[in-house]
Amino acid sequence: MCSHYQAEKRRKQIEKHFGIRLPPEWEPPPGGLHIYPTQMAPFIRRPPERESGDEAVPDFELVEGHFGLLPGFAKEVRYGLNTYNARSETVRELASFKNAWAKPRHCIVPCEAIYEPDWRSGQFVPTRFAAANDETLGVAGLWSPWKNPESGAWELSFTMLTINADDHPLFNQMHRPDPKRPPEQQDKRMVVILPEAQYGEWLDATPQRSMEFMMQFPAERLAMTAEPLPPKAKAARASKAPPEEPSLF
Repeated sequence: MCSHYQAEKRRKQIEKHFGIRLPPEWEPPPGGLHIYPTQMAPFIRRPPERESGDEAVPDFELVEGHFGLLPGFAKEVRYGLNTYNARSETVRELASFKNAWAKPRHCIVPCEAIYEPDWRSGQFVPTRFAAANDETLGVAGLWSPWKNPESGAWELSFTMLTINADDHPLFNQMHRPDPKRPPEQQDKRMVVILPEAQYGEWLDATPQRSMEFMMQFPAERLAMTAEPLPPKAKAARASKAPPEEPSLF
């Protein structure tokens, strides 16, 4: 499951892929563009005003939300530590996700790269997955509005959808078995990367059609690169377990 990714920072890539014009003052997320659960990051959705039929409303809009879906009953942003990924097999049933799935509140997360842990050597090696042609990776997701109990302000949040990757040539090499998890949750996982031609279809898909998009992205269209941690970071990393799939899902 993906708990770490690089948000797309290239303005021209975002504008080309989604046919939008970003405002001059737009800047990519801070923090080196490495996004982890609960952090704010951009995602693409249909503008709510589009339903009015106004032709001046663009087809896509880029907004920011917390990485980790926050349902209405969430009491704090930290709830997103358990909901940054949604398993496609259970997304319709789990309380955290089923409302966003039923609405349907579909979104696309523009990524420059996705990171997964490679444990084949016995050591944790962050591994970067990017498009082989250096284009943007559009990950299928769900979004939700959330009223912050502390401030009373409405905020947005999102999650990435995942599918089984036991037979994917690249993603089936990632992660390590977790003895604390039941056998049915020991499968290899990957996020749902959408072909660019399906962006609009995904955003408009009904709940009945949504599962049609839960497909593996071809391995030959991805570039997989190991990025070992530097010595100091590796020592710090060894003192705590790496982020794996959330235990609730």
